[in-house]
Amino acid sequence: MPTHQESCLKEITHEVQRAIDESGIRDGSCLVYVPHTTAGLLVNENADPSVANDLVAALERLVPRRGSYSHAEGNAAAHIRASLIGASQCFVVSQGRLLLGTWQGIFLAEFDGPRQRHVIVSVQG
Repeated sequence: MPTHQESCLKEITHEVQRAIDESGIRDGSCLVYVPHTTAGLLVNENADPSVANDLVAALERLVPRRGSYSHAEGNAAAHIRASLIGASQCFVVSQGRLLLGTWQGIFLAEFDGPRQRHVIVSVQG
């Protein structure tokens, strides 16, 4: 899954639902995992794109890219941000659908892009 900016939130709700559809499982759980140390997964509002922009900006203020870090590769802030967000989320699947709130969406959080990212979806029922 490609990302196109240095830091961004990319909604992946439809991709996760597609994996559930393909699994054939109607009731159970769905684990979504990102096997990267500079990216994460989160649930947030998907109706207003300014919410995602605000979250990215808040993380930039909290963990500035150009901070004073020991990690010499230049992406220490990306590692810290990803650690704060986390690499996985678990969801309930009911009648073949993700159980999300009205305004909720699943987002891949990119902190060291642009890159090609992998998202692993495991559905159990």
